[in-house]
Amino acid sequence: MYEAVLVMHSWLRWVVVVLAAVVLVRAGAGLAAGRSWEPKDRRFMLLLTIGMDVQLLLGLLLYGVLSPVTSAAFSNMGAAMKDPVSRFWAVEHLTLMVLAVAAVHVGSVLIRKRSGVTPHKVALASVGAMVVAVMLAIPWPFVAAGRPLLRM
Repeated sequence: MYEAVLVMHSWLRWVVVVLAAVVLVRAGAGLAAGRSWEPKDRRFMLLLTIGMDVQLLLGLLLYGVLSPVTSAAFSNMGAAMKDPVSRFWAVEHLTLMVLAVAAVHVGSVLIRKRSGVTPHKVALASVGAMVVAVMLAIPWPFVAAGRPLLRM
């Protein structure tokens, strides 16, 4: 089960990244054109939010139940905090991803309360913050805690 959830979590990250790119492009184009927030914009933001929520649920399942990496870190948090790889998985990855999910949810709520071009500005800010957090938290292959870009 660990491998199946890990593969789903790995692949869904790229769906989320693509959806974030679509939301950012649409928000930038909408702002530049002075266009109001459209139902299509709302749908992409909703899909992004759902994708982030599913990622969070899969990640929490890995983090708290299935992952031998976090289990080992939790068994000796003092040692885990001294090891950059263990610290990344035990603290940094989770913290940044929860902040990313929060950014998307805050943006979604604020967008619903705005009209005109303002939702585009909110989407650019909230999804932009989400993307920064996600990019910092992805275990890129070239970092110490690196993992494959696509798991099979």
